[in-house]
Amino acid sequence: MGDDEDAQQVSNGREAQGTAAQRLHQVSSHITGPETQSSKGRTNKPNARNVSSPLPADHSDVLAQMKTLRQIAATPNLKHRGYVRQKQAGKLWVRERIDALLDPGTFTEIGSVSGTVTWKKTGPMRETPASFVPSNNVQGAGLVRGRKVLLTADDFSIRSGHADGASSEKTVYVEKLAVALRLPVIKLVDGSSGGGSVTTIRQAGWSYLPYVRPFKPVIQQLNMGIPNLGAVVGPAIGLGAARVVSCHFSVMAADVGALFNAGPKVVEGATFEEGLSFQDLGGPLVHCTNGTIDNLAANEEQCLEQIRVVLGFLPNSGSDAPPVIPCDDPEDREDLALRSIIPRRQARMYNPRVIINSVVDKGSWFEIGALWGRTAINGLARLGGQPVGIISLNCEVNGGALDAAGSQKLTRFLKLCDVMNLPIVQFLDVPGYAIGTVAEKTATMRWGVELAKTYFTTTIPIFNVITRRAYGVAGGVMLGSRDPVMQVAWPSGQWGSLPLDGGIEVAHRHELREADKLGKKEERYAELEEEYLRLMNPVRTANAFGVEEIIDPKDTRRVCCAWTSHVYTVLMKERLAERACGKIHPTFA
Repeated sequence: MGDDEDAQQVSNGREAQGTAAQRLHQVSSHITGPETQSSKGRTNKPNARNVSSPLPADHSDVLAQMKTLRQIAATPNLKHRGYVRQKQAGKLWVRERIDALLDPGTFTEIGSVSGTVTWKKTGPMRETPASFVPSNNVQGAGLVRGRKVLLTADDFSIRSGHADGASSEKTVYVEKLAVALRLPVIKLVDGSSGGGSVTTIRQAGWSYLPYVRPFKPVIQQLNMGIPNLGAVVGPAIGLGAARVVSCHFSVMAADVGALFNAGPKVVEGATFEEGLSFQDLGGPLVHCTNGTIDNLAANEEQCLEQIRVVLGFLPNSGSDAPPVIPCDDPEDREDLALRSIIPRRQARMYNPRVIINSVVDKGSWFEIGALWGRTAINGLARLGGQPVGIISLNCEVNGGALDAAGSQKLTRFLKLCDVMNLPIVQFLDVPGYAIGTVAEKTATMRWGVELAKTYFTTTIPIFNVITRRAYGVAGGVMLGSRDPVMQVAWPSGQWGSLPLDGGIEVAHRHELREADKLGKKEERYAELEEEYLRLMNPVRTANAFGVEEIIDPKDTRRVCCAWTSHVYTVLMKERLAERACGKIHPTFA
């Protein structure tokens, strides 16, 4: 029995060795290929499952298909009616716009072969594109003055940008990608940006519910401080209009831009307004003056330049500080002309933009919304190379009294600065909220209160330079939204509950009435006015520490630069930490 057991063990050992050798041989065959000669000179022939494929091993057929489709998408069809129409309208083709916006050679397309393809069979397991209609929304990434951005650009030459020529998944993907990568998004809108068309119903065979799926990530971007910058470079319709209006900053090309909820034909059928052109319905004279679009540009090239300029002031997201650049403009530069820019006669006006341009870094002032809400002025600038938001009131319009549109404009701008971590410098000359029947009918107090809410709910640091007046609720809101306030005043400063004009009449009504009976009203009014003007000497306010400091106007730049430098070197770090841990939650939308 012992010999039999030993024989059996030997036999089992040989079988195990044979199995191991076979497995090793199989592994070796996979690595070296079926035609490799074995150590004994035998050829390992492929079995039935390893029949040679007619397709190339390097997948060159697939790569060739991709190359063909990309060449078609990147090459304009000069005879296509959509392309011809685009050029006849004086507009750039979509890829010309991308080349004009981005640094040369930096565009990387996302979804480069998305579209509708008709395939032609050319052999066993082989096919080639017979025709290709690219998606009418081109998307990707590139560099703008060295900064990486995502972009989406409509191709109006294909189905006017409607949904039946686009891929909705492509649009949603890029919006989500911006949130995931914390990258700015630039939107060149020319059409509906994949919005609805009745032909989509015909193609699908059923009617769909019009969910707007891209908007959820867009709202995330806006509140996270991920810059959304939009340009209207053609007719922006429906969803396209909504996408550009929802941006942090928008600009319209005066020569080709228009924006509306629905085009002239749809309007004609619904409201019987006939013969409307794109410009009549929603051109720049409509939407750049009512606040729907922030800025106006002469043409597409200037639209793109404005976007580049605005991007230069903004961080990639609210998790970062705005980008600081070198500055060769001395921070202690003085301007003696500021001493006399405010007229001694209070009824006289002056140009507040002269003050702004004098104080900020030379050439850095960029105004936002100049054509609407004109009682207020706001925009972006730099102090010592550090980006800031600038707010001023415009005494050349309505005497500087803040109206409903001006309040709406400042409300939007405060939110922009808050989500972008931009400290704000204010040059204040505010006589109060606008008064009169027009002011009441346009809900001035409603929008004034909304502005007050925004001042007191935003948290970005604010520095006040009181150049002249600070009266009423409007003055109080703009001055006192931070505790402690950080501010200086000019020697031209005046403040109180009401301006003297009208205020004396109200406070001394009975006394003036009695003086009028004696024929001495004007004399008594002059006496009261002289007394109040003497008491309103800003030095008296400083004596009581009612204002912290009165400075020489020529030193305004030095003072503002010093404050801004402290914000960036000390306070900005704390703010970013508070945002990171969720202690503060700035919101734009």
